Amino acid sequence: MYLTQPLHKALIEAPDKTATVCQGRRHTYREFVSRIARLAAGLKKLGLKEGDRVAILSLNSDRYAEAIYATFWAGGVINPVNIRWSPAEIIYSLDDCESTFLVVDDTFSPMITPLTEGSKSLNTVIYAGDKETPAGTHNLEDLVRDNDEVEDTLRSKDDLAAVMYTGGTTGKPKGVMLSHMNLFSNGLGSQAVANMPIRSVTLHAAPTFHVAGTGLILQAVARHSTNVIIPMFEPKAVLEAIQNEGVIETFLVPTMLRMVLAHPEFSNYDLSGLQHMMYGASPMDSTLLNKARQAMPRAGFLQAYGMTELSPTVTILTKDWHTDEGFESGKMMSAGRPLPMVEIRIVDGEDNTVPNGTRGEIVARGPVVMQGYWNKPEQTAQALRNGWMHTGDAGYMDDDGFVYVVDRIKDMIVTGGENVYSAEVEEALLQMPQVAQCAVIGVPDEDWGERVHATVVVNDDAELTLDEVMAHCKTLIANYKIPRSLEIRNELPLSPAGKLLKYKLREEHWSDRDRKVS
Repeated sequence: MYLTQPLHKALIEAPDKTATVCQGRRHTYREFVSRIARLAAGLKKLGLKEGDRVAILSLNSDRYAEAIYATFWAGGVINPVNIRWSPAEIIYSLDDCESTFLVVDDTFSPMITPLTEGSKSLNTVIYAGDKETPAGTHNLEDLVRDNDEVEDTLRSKDDLAAVMYTGGTTGKPKGVMLSHMNLFSNGLGSQAVANMPIRSVTLHAAPTFHVAGTGLILQAVARHSTNVIIPMFEPKAVLEAIQNEGVIETFLVPTMLRMVLAHPEFSNYDLSGLQHMMYGASPMDSTLLNKARQAMPRAGFLQAYGMTELSPTVTILTKDWHTDEGFESGKMMSAGRPLPMVEIRIVDGEDNTVPNGTRGEIVARGPVVMQGYWNKPEQTAQALRNGWMHTGDAGYMDDDGFVYVVDRIKDMIVTGGENVYSAEVEEALLQMPQVAQCAVIGVPDEDWGERVHATVVVNDDAELTLDEVMAHCKTLIANYKIPRSLEIRNELPLSPAGKLLKYKLREEHWSDRDRKVS
């Protein structure tokens, strides 16, 4: 079980099927695999050894997909970089997992110098753009052109395939280690439940650096689908791609879907070919979901629930439940049932299984569970107990095995499909001289699901504005983590022992809602 196996099958079963479509470039599977094998040869000539980490900092593109597979083909490990991170955050991730290679496109080529100067591990940069090749880098197209195909290393199922960074409760991102089996199993399990078509046409609009984006490429290639790739999400580009390329399936987070439906030219596009609309990263409210169903009546909707540590999907709510009957029964607002090879329990604080209908922590077990956090044995041991991944999400299971996510145990915000750990934002805020204490929570937001909200106690009689907070945080953390609202208080709610009681702050904003998460 290795992630390049579908490429070998494609050469036999669908060599002339279009593999990728991106910005005017089209490649068949025969061409796609050849480019991957030659790029892998180039990487090996530049010194890539089995197990070495290759970071990728790029917008979505066919070259991104080629870099993923070429890394696997050469025996390496991918490290997809969050394109919204600050240089400091990127450098931390590069050095934490000792990435020696970096693939970068035109959009992020201005960051090459600060990253190479700031990183201790990085030594080789591959330029995957269309402009003049930056000094000191190697052009991806040159590597493809100048090298012969090399044999696939044929990694084994337990070999590390990816280090994918997720936010950390301690303020530093954690590198989630996913094996070839983790990612392959997730694709097989999702396919078994979702019953997606073979040789489909898949639109990639969500960021590839997310495990869901990477996973969608792996799953689509495994089904020998045509991968229609747009550089980044833009509502009109999504509508044009669905109509012009005959897109059959895509994945959008709820915020993206809301923006597509709100586009003034939405009704002008023919979306009748779209058969599967997958969504996830954050739950969708019933109003938006019903609006989407009415606007795209031929599309079957599927919700996926999971997390990076679970490769990422553990439950799917199939299109059979995205119906009026599903809405009336309440099933449509669940996260669905577990994948075939995944077990899910709801446990109390002592890890005892609770009765159906009782709220507790959602834990999962199966071949999709990560190998651990890179160089973080204590946090790995805390998350993985007796083989069960503790999600930090609160929920319950009904008598039919449907899982409902209702709150978050861990201190995390999901805004527009991006995970923000409060500790990361609080660490940045506490570097401001005006800030004595702070608490960051997620509050309801119609457009983004949740909004990052800062409650601050200032030093003495200091003054502090939201503009000052945003300007300061912009230098330290990614834009999506920056507080969008600010409240100044004289004190924060504390327990008798002096522990911050964030739930009291959340109650002020969420008390009139059934779910305490977006």
